[in-house]
Amino acid sequence: MTEIFSHEQYELEIQKMISWAHAYYVEDNPLATDEEYDQLSRACLAYEQTYPQNSHPNSPNKRVGGYVLEGFEKASHLSRMWSQEDVFDTQELVDWINRAKKVHSDLEFMCEPKFDGASLNLIYENGLLKQAITRGDGSIGEDVTNNVKTIHSIPLQIKEKGLLEIRGEIVIKKDDFEQINEQRLKDNEAAFANPRNAAAGSLRQLDPNITAKRKLFFNVWGVGENTLEFDRTSDMMQYIYSLGFATPPLQTITTTVDGIEETYHKIIAARDSIEMMLDGMVVKINHIEVQEELGYTVKFPRWSCAYKFPAVEKTTKIKDIIQQVGRTGVITPVAVVEPTHIEGSMVERASLHNYDEIERLDLRINDEVIIIKSGDIIPKITKVFTDRRDGSQKEVARPTQCPECQSELLDEGTLIKCQNLDCPSIVTNSIIYFASKNCMNIDGLGIKIVEQLVKEKKIYDILDLYSLKYEDMQDMEGFKEKKISNLLNAIANTKGTALHRVINALGIEHIGEVASKQICLEFGLNVINIDLDSLIALDGIGEQMAKSFVEFMRVNNTLVLKLIDFIDPEVEVRVEVEENAFKDTTVVLTGTMTKSRGIIKKDLEALGAKVSSSVSKKTDYLIYGEDAGSKYDKAVTLGVKTLTQSEMEAMI
Repeated sequence: MTEIFSHEQYELEIQKMISWAHAYYVEDNPLATDEEYDQLSRACLAYEQTYPQNSHPNSPNKRVGGYVLEGFEKASHLSRMWSQEDVFDTQELVDWINRAKKVHSDLEFMCEPKFDGASLNLIYENGLLKQAITRGDGSIGEDVTNNVKTIHSIPLQIKEKGLLEIRGEIVIKKDDFEQINEQRLKDNEAAFANPRNAAAGSLRQLDPNITAKRKLFFNVWGVGENTLEFDRTSDMMQYIYSLGFATPPLQTITTTVDGIEETYHKIIAARDSIEMMLDGMVVKINHIEVQEELGYTVKFPRWSCAYKFPAVEKTTKIKDIIQQVGRTGVITPVAVVEPTHIEGSMVERASLHNYDEIERLDLRINDEVIIIKSGDIIPKITKVFTDRRDGSQKEVARPTQCPECQSELLDEGTLIKCQNLDCPSIVTNSIIYFASKNCMNIDGLGIKIVEQLVKEKKIYDILDLYSLKYEDMQDMEGFKEKKISNLLNAIANTKGTALHRVINALGIEHIGEVASKQICLEFGLNVINIDLDSLIALDGIGEQMAKSFVEFMRVNNTLVLKLIDFIDPEVEVRVEVEENAFKDTTVVLTGTMTKSRGIIKKDLEALGAKVSSSVSKKTDYLIYGEDAGSKYDKAVTLGVKTLTQSEMEAMI
């Protein structure tokens, strides 16, 4: 039986154990043998089990998996986690620095490696780890606190007592990654594609015991909410490292572009010897006051950037070209290549963007090609070795049928698109668009509700909205009586909607509200069977718009007929408008008016005006209110007549 320490002995021995664990897991510099560590661990654990109320909050014995979770709760960061602006060469770096110098001319830079892993936010309060949250969308992530407590490189207690968010990257060291994959293959499990995927997947295990076995490592790179008082980021980070976090393998302070470049090339030269995967170098403006002056764009801090490593080039062979159908029906070709190892990843596919690019590259199946990959960027084909062809090559034909639903495709050269509203790939998006505010405005039928209804097979296309019943939804999570009734009423209220709103809600490529109204006024219910020549003859409808409309109606003829039968839309009749200043003019509205622009739009359309969303040479009037922006400037440049709201009303 293990002898139980006294409290005084425990306090001394647990500090020794904490220092041994830090040396082993963080500094990779063991201070004791595994046997010595295990003996001390068992002795401390015996005390902790006997006197749990006295156990040290930072005890390494607490780093074991807890209970298995059913799922992860969402949690909010105290302050936003920003993305990094990427720069790829010296000129882009200089441009980034020059933008910062417009605000502050005297700049100092801190440079350090950028680790390729999963971003994590740690919240400490009163010196204790309170919560660990994945990056998520930058504002809200997933609470992974139970899993993070199993990671030895993350202290459970720190000496800083103020509220503090510590940000960093969860990674798996290269050697540990290889061992994990070897074990997975022995267990007949699929190997991880790269260390980053392994780290992210390990962090989000519902069973913390699995996370504990994965040897995750935390590299701190910054702070969020804090009460620290430092003038420079480099000084603040030295303090953070002193709290028990790992110091980066290389870090420099410089005031010049040459100094940044020197560190960048040092890191590139050392990257193979560094234990963790890197995908670039982070450059931060060092003075915190300057950071505050510079602030943020919508996406990035203006005082920090990621100087990405050069793309790695490899030669491989094209095995096949497959088509992917996006959520909006756009067909994207993807090259299937012979498996090629690039930067820790096994690459088997490469982006081709569109079929015009295939023609530009003169790419054929069985061609040898150069493929590049840089950090997060999807692998891309940059060159075809046409001189290496041996007669086995096959030309790539443009698709004429959707690979998902076999419907006829709309082919406009660069754009190839499936317009079948029943296509499994686009059905969710088509319903979301149909129900949106600017279309049928079905209140309560938001994105999440549509996704839930489709996922649970309550609806399969737009038509099914009109046959939904109370009992279809009563067993669904989050659907209570009032919510179901309100949704069914909102769907029912769309019956009798104007025909042009129904046509606009179908999401036909190139056909917006203005074109829908024009076509419906001219052809009424015959829009379903209209021929190409009749549509092209209509003023303002170009050949591309007409082809898209006719192809859509041919593919979706049965669905649209049934939809019109369900909705029984109001068919608008062209009313002859008396002569007035706005009849047969094209008008654009911009700025804040004293009444809704939607109301003004309807008033102008009733006078025979066409209200457009963009200014061009064909615009007759730009009507503007307060805070008029770029549309006003463009109208002045093009010589378009501008009117205030009061001038417009006087003309009416």
